[in-house]
Amino acid sequence: MPGIGLIKRRLETEAQAVALATSHILKEHNLAGGEKGKEGSASAVSTLETKYDADSGDWYVALGWSGGRRAVIQMDSILGTVTDVREV
Repeated sequence: MPGIGLIKRRLETEAQAVALATSHILKEHNLAGGEKGKEGSASAVSTLETKYDADSGDWYVALGWSGGRRAVIQMDSILGTVTDVREV
């Protein structure tokens, strides 16, 4: 079995991480103001900050939207999945 360094990451760029985080927020957490399960407007959500942790291979994306609400989304870059969402 190859080491973790030899596995191709699914979230290789910041743009891919932001797209996954925004999509997750709009679809699963109903943070754009629509009904749960329906997609809201991606323009309603803005990217505040992104960070890649090279030690763990995780992306962290901070998103904000109207009303001053904010959330930090943690994603596994190898699996390409959201692992944690924290509203701040």
